[in-house]
Amino acid sequence: MIEQNVQEKQTTIVENHDFEVRSLDAMCVNTSQVEQKWYSNLKYMAVGMIFGILFVKAEIISWFRIQEMFRLESFHMYGVIGSAVAVGMLSVWLIKKFKIKTIDGEPITLQPKKFNKGQIIGGIIFGLGWGMTGACPGPLYAQIGTGATVILITLLSAILGTWVYGFLRDKLPH
Repeated sequence: MIEQNVQEKQTTIVENHDFEVRSLDAMCVNTSQVEQKWYSNLKYMAVGMIFGILFVKAEIISWFRIQEMFRLESFHMYGVIGSAVAVGMLSVWLIKKFKIKTIDGEPITLQPKKFNKGQIIGGIIFGLGWGMTGACPGPLYAQIGTGATVILITLLSAILGTWVYGFLRDKLPH
């Protein structure tokens, strides 16, 4: 009887730990249950291409604009980032208030995230890389698409950094 209770508690601890680890991966928590055809991803590619064109036209991918931002010489990028934060906040509020569903009719669930020191360290590393390369992950593809092929080195570095994070993830503070 005592052994069974101990085993049940250990199982519960393992299950809770598994949920905590899985909740770090958005893909595990919010994976779609709807089976999609391969061509259904074309809509995402089209939106991504439009987004990339907007990045180019708004000069968001410009190395010079990014350097101006980090030198505090221009408000352009701060305005863009501030607008994105405002749109994001409004969107999350609307999703929660009206219980908006995905395009496939599935409910959208937003998991609460705990703050930890790893986010500060990661933010500093991200900011340093952004300042040095003049590129953050989103616009990398748009920069390459405009012919700035030197950004391929930044893209490969980002992929390598993601791989290293995945390799060291269990040893890092979360």
